[in-house]
Amino acid sequence: MVLTENKAKRRRGVLLSPQGLQRLQDAISSWEITENQGQRLSLEDLSYQTKLSAKTLSRLWSANKGVDQKTLKLCFNTFNLELNEEDYIFLKEDNETKILDCLSESICLRTEIPSLWSYPDGPIPLDSPLYIERPPIEELIYREVTQPGCVIRILAPGQMGKTSLILRILAFADLQGYRTVNLSFSQIDADCFTDLNKFLRSFCSQIAIKLGIAPNLNEHWDEDLGYKLICSLYFQHYILKQINNPLVLVLSEAEQFIEYPQVAQEFFALLRCWYEESRQNNLWKNLRLVVAYSTEQYFCLDINHSPFNIGLPVRLHEFTQEHVEELARRYRLRWTAGKESAQLISLIGGHPALTQLTLYYIHSGAMSLPDLIKEAIANGGIYRYHLQKHWVKLLANPGLIRTYTEVVTTKESIVIDPIHAYKLESLGLITFDGDRVLPRCQLYRAYFTKQLSIVC
Repeated sequence: MVLTENKAKRRRGVLLSPQGLQRLQDAISSWEITENQGQRLSLEDLSYQTKLSAKTLSRLWSANKGVDQKTLKLCFNTFNLELNEEDYIFLKEDNETKILDCLSESICLRTEIPSLWSYPDGPIPLDSPLYIERPPIEELIYREVTQPGCVIRILAPGQMGKTSLILRILAFADLQGYRTVNLSFSQIDADCFTDLNKFLRSFCSQIAIKLGIAPNLNEHWDEDLGYKLICSLYFQHYILKQINNPLVLVLSEAEQFIEYPQVAQEFFALLRCWYEESRQNNLWKNLRLVVAYSTEQYFCLDINHSPFNIGLPVRLHEFTQEHVEELARRYRLRWTAGKESAQLISLIGGHPALTQLTLYYIHSGAMSLPDLIKEAIANGGIYRYHLQKHWVKLLANPGLIRTYTEVVTTKESIVIDPIHAYKLESLGLITFDGDRVLPRCQLYRAYFTKQLSIVC
């Protein structure tokens, strides 16, 4: 067998490797201690020190857009580091470095490429190049979070990338020198959702603790003033005054309030008041609020006392075909433009989590795309665990099962009960066509039609 080697074409764009990112962050931290009296560098400070634009630095830290190798070297040299080959990953190649031609019909050399990525379970790490931006969402959010008293609302069903996006919002805020708190409502005990006072005390206590502040609630909590007022006074004069710095507060999984409309009404009205206070109060201007939730159907709140009609609305949609092809390229798959991506989208739509899972398995060499699609339609395939989790949730609600049976067995879009619609949307099982609904993707239609035929 004769092997021929073609000259490699120029590679374009590099990303920080996990090792390079850690080295650079450590060097910046050391520089802040020795040269900046321990004060953290904002994005503008970093731009001044490195002579690189803030936009370029944002791309560098987001780890999903390539920068020129010379740019990376300049950034490293600013903090007395030498750029090593292990510090970066080439993002794009015009061609593979080596092309192996198999000239024997009976012998074919297969080059095994070890899997570079861990199993895609959960949010995309900050240092991973597998995060796919959905312009202009990230840029709009980064710009908005620097505005005093802002509110950002992120809406998407589960596994659409909310948490991965939130990680990047918090990292961006950290670069600005802001304080950050990420509080999921799932971290609050269920019994707190039935008692406004108990809920607000837990809410304030958790935020104080995450900021490294002793809560001291009993010293500041005079219930005679009213629960919402004392909560506001505590937040303003104890938390915001003490940190005296912009605070990015992320509140995720707001759908936990679905079953507790009375407390939800009071709490969300309180958030609306804080937003209005920021128009005139300098302390409240330091609060930048990010609320993430999976469905808006159930928020039937007084429009004048709701935070869900103010601020920057952000809706995370599925990946486009271009997004899928870009992600496949980052997994180093040699796909034909418009071919394999179309086959995958016909099965799972642009579901971000399922797309990551699919490309992981193909990249690892475990199975081919045709085999993967065939097995998925037959019994769920690699998506079986994901589908079974949804199935268990459906089984817990017989009324929801009847409704979803109608959705997956009807070829055209249909109108269903609004309460069932918001629950199915929150699970990510349906998509909307105006006020009518359809199954989220062909995989869901095939799998749940089979499962529902057994129990109905």
